[in-house]
Amino acid sequence: MLKKCFFALIFLTVAFIANGQNHPFNSSPKNDVISNFKHLSPQQLLDTANYYYDKNSYDTALICYHLLINTSPKNDNFEQQDMLMKVYNKSAIIYASRSDYRMAYDFYIKALHICENYNLIDYATKIYLNIGNIYNRLKHYEAAKYYYFKALDLCNDSTSIVMVLNNLGDVEIAGGHTNSSFYYLDKALQISKQHQSVYLSYVLSTLGAYYQNKKLYDSAFYYLRLSLEYAKKNNEIEVEITNLSDLGNLFLKINKTDSALYYVGLSNKIASENKRTRIFTNNHLILSEIEKSRGRYKNALEYYNTYTKLKESFNNAEIISSINQARHLYEISKTNQQIEQLAIKQQNRERIIKITLVVLLLVSIVLVYIFLQKRKLNSAYTALVEKNLEIADFQNNPSEKYKKSALTQNMQDELLYKILALMEDTSIICDTDFSVDKLAELVQSNRAYVSQVINDALKKNFRAFLNDYRIREAQQRFSEPDVAKYTIDSIALMVGYKSPKTFREAFKEVTGVSPNFYLKSMVLR
Repeated sequence: MLKKCFFALIFLTVAFIANGQNHPFNSSPKNDVISNFKHLSPQQLLDTANYYYDKNSYDTALICYHLLINTSPKNDNFEQQDMLMKVYNKSAIIYASRSDYRMAYDFYIKALHICENYNLIDYATKIYLNIGNIYNRLKHYEAAKYYYFKALDLCNDSTSIVMVLNNLGDVEIAGGHTNSSFYYLDKALQISKQHQSVYLSYVLSTLGAYYQNKKLYDSAFYYLRLSLEYAKKNNEIEVEITNLSDLGNLFLKINKTDSALYYVGLSNKIASENKRTRIFTNNHLILSEIEKSRGRYKNALEYYNTYTKLKESFNNAEIISSINQARHLYEISKTNQQIEQLAIKQQNRERIIKITLVVLLLVSIVLVYIFLQKRKLNSAYTALVEKNLEIADFQNNPSEKYKKSALTQNMQDELLYKILALMEDTSIICDTDFSVDKLAELVQSNRAYVSQVINDALKKNFRAFLNDYRIREAQQRFSEPDVAKYTIDSIALMVGYKSPKTFREAFKEVTGVSPNFYLKSMVLR
C-alpha cells in the first residue's frame, strides 16, 4: 500500500510541475506521436487508432486509444459511450494478444459495463467471446465455455455464430471431447462457407488441430495448409503463427524433423516480431521434442529449460499481471500528464505553494519508504548469503561417492531431461507417497543416479527439489477463483504433504512468506 502511495504521489508531483511551469516535453518517440495526434478530433483519433490496429502497429494504436480514453468528456452521451466501448474492446484485444490477460480482462469489463448500460447486444456478444478466450488461454475450460454460451445466446449474425462455434470446438478438443468438438466445428464450417465468413481461416485451423488430435495427419495437413493460405491473404497474424506451429508439430509426429524445424522456426520468428508470447513459449517445447528425436539431448534440454522458464512466467497469472498492471498504469499516468500539459495554456502561480507541500510530503514518504525497504533488503540479503554459502559448500566439497560414478555427462543430461519432464506432471509429484525411489523407477534409473543428477546439476537435494514444484502448484491453486472453498491444510494435502506443518515450513522456505500471508495478498489483489 505504501508503495502504491509512493508512486501515486510521484505522478501527482510531476503533473503539478507540468501544469505550473508549462515546460516542454522531453524528446521521445511516444511524445512525438502524442504531439502529432493532439489536434485531432475524437473521431479522427479513433480512425487513426483503428488504422494502426489494422496494420498490426499495436504500440501506436494503444497510444491513440489511451488518448481517447483520457481526453473523452465524462458524460452519458450515447455516441461518446459507444466510441469508448469500442476503444476498450480494441485495447483489450491488443493486451490479450501479448498475454497480458489481467489488463485485457479489466478493459473487457469496462466495455461490458457500457454494453449493459446501453443494451449494445452485438458488442456484448464479442466481449463475452473475448472473455471466454482469456479463460481458454488460461486453461479454465468450463469458465471459457460459460462465456462462449453466453455469447452464443446473443448472436444474431452468421459471422459471430461461426466464431463462437469455432471456439467451442477448440475448447472441446482441449478437454478431450472430440465428438462434441467435431459437431461444433462442422456446423461452423457449413455456416462459414454458406455466408462466406471472414473467420473461415480460424475454423479451418481448428479443424486441422482436431484431425491432428485424431492422428489423421493427411486431413490435418490439408486443413492447416488451407487455413494458412486464407490467413496470409487476410493478414491474420495469430492464425498464421498458430498454423505454422501446428504444421511443425504435425511433421514431428510423422518423424519429418527437417520440415518440423522449418515450420516451427518460421512460427517463432513471426511470433517474436509480433509479441505473441503464448505461441512462442509452446514452440520451444516442440523444438525440445525435435532435438530429442534426433538424439541431441543437450539441445533438447536447453530448449526445454527455456520453455519451462517462459511457461512459469506465463502461468503465474497473478504475479505477471500485477507487474504488467503496475507498468501499464505508470505509462498511462505519464501519458495523462502529457495530455493535461498540452491542454493547459496559462500558468497558475498558486500551484507553486502546492508543489512545495507535495514535495515535502513526498520526501517524508520517500525517507520512510527507503527505511522500510532497507530493512527488508537486510533480511533478504541475510537469507541469500546463507543460501549462497550452502551452495558454495556443496560445490567445493562434492560427495566422495560421486567421484566413482559410472554416469557420463551425456547420460546425466538425458536423465536430467527425463526428471524435469516428469516433474511437470502434478498428478505424480502431488502424490503423498512420491519419493526419490519412485522418481528413479519412473525415469527407469536408480536412486543413486537420480540423487547424483539432482545434486550435481541443480545444486540441491531431492527434498528441496520436490518442494519447489509442490509449492509452485500450491501457489497456482491459491490463485484460482474458487480457492475460498478450500482450507490451507486441504491444499497442503492436495499438493502432496501429509503434514500441514511440513507444508507451512516448506512454503515459507521457498517463497519467504507463510501460506496465510500469501493467500491474503492474493485476495487483496
